[in-house]
Amino acid sequence: MKKTLLLCFIHGFKGGDDTFGGFPEHLRALVSNARPKIDVAAITYPKFETRGDLQECVGRFKEWLQNKVIDIEVANGTPSPTVDPSVRTILVGHSMGGIVAAETVLSLTSEKPVSESSESSSFMFPYVQGILAFDTPYLGISPGVVAHGAEQKYNTASAALGTLSEIGGVLGWGGAGYDQAENKPNKEAPMKAIEAGQAATAAIQKESDAAAVPAWQRWGKMAMFAGAAGAVAAGGAAAYIKRDQITEGWSWVSSHLEFVGCLMRGEELRKRLMSVVKLEEERDLGFADLYTNLGKGAVGKEGKLASGIIGADRTFCLLPKSKLKKFFLKQVNNAATDETVAHMNMFYPRNNPNYYNMSYQANDLVVKWTSNDWYESSTGEILPVDRIEHS
Repeated sequence: MKKTLLLCFIHGFKGGDDTFGGFPEHLRALVSNARPKIDVAAITYPKFETRGDLQECVGRFKEWLQNKVIDIEVANGTPSPTVDPSVRTILVGHSMGGIVAAETVLSLTSEKPVSESSESSSFMFPYVQGILAFDTPYLGISPGVVAHGAEQKYNTASAALGTLSEIGGVLGWGGAGYDQAENKPNKEAPMKAIEAGQAATAAIQKESDAAAVPAWQRWGKMAMFAGAAGAVAAGGAAAYIKRDQITEGWSWVSSHLEFVGCLMRGEELRKRLMSVVKLEEERDLGFADLYTNLGKGAVGKEGKLASGIIGADRTFCLLPKSKLKKFFLKQVNNAATDETVAHMNMFYPRNNPNYYNMSYQANDLVVKWTSNDWYESSTGEILPVDRIEHS
């Protein structure tokens, strides 16, 4: 019977179809070359609303995946797909997508067939061979992400506050910009006001110049972990200047807070990770989390406030200190200057010099997880990839 390995990519919080860049096809090609006896297909879960209850999101994804797998099983002419499936899946999740993947597997393995049999204990449809996560915070987000982000906001606020003082002076709010003897603003005030205003605008734009930086990085991060009051306090004068954007950012984050709320429940995070590891031991489920670690690009950028919190390694994910460490594989990015930038650019070679090494490591894991009887028993005509992707 012909076999198909389905690489299913799941984006994270507010991600989209472009989250993985060209990585899905790159990994598919690598695995296909290493596993010639089976067909290897790559599909990406369409952009979904990362809001509301996590379990509802998992339910929608699971139904979508089941339909995709059924289509391939029908095309393969599989006699009994639930007992002897021709399709096995690797769930590839980035960030929160890795948590969706874990919850999906836990849900699938908890289901029982209508007719109990000896196969009941190993029943799983669709059959998931492994969870390949990328920078998924299975134990939460590293405190260094918040500490470093807060320090950057503080430094920006200090510069903006100085600019505001100058503007206040030239507008006649006291100080050198006001002629006490004449009891009126200095004649040079208008020109100075224009110059100071331009300086303020430049300072703000530099902070948020991110046509490339999503709103959640700029404000959502602070609001999420420190609360709205913490964001305003850390932002100081700059936060006041951008008060409209902060309000918008806070509304945006709060509307999605239920979805990412699982990142704030430590015991729930720990239990989920332990449950996945148990499946790795009992059901031979492949599992790994390739996490980002800042390298040379962040040297000298630790800051005074954050240095006491972030420790020796600067990572987006909080890492385990027990035997679970073997499932977390370091991926050093020497170009990224902060944790969030590294997190968002894992799949773009221009911004991640380690991209190709990471790709080969991912390939090696998939090859390892599929070194079994299922692969060796694959025979027959191979279904073309384009027929799977567009079915």
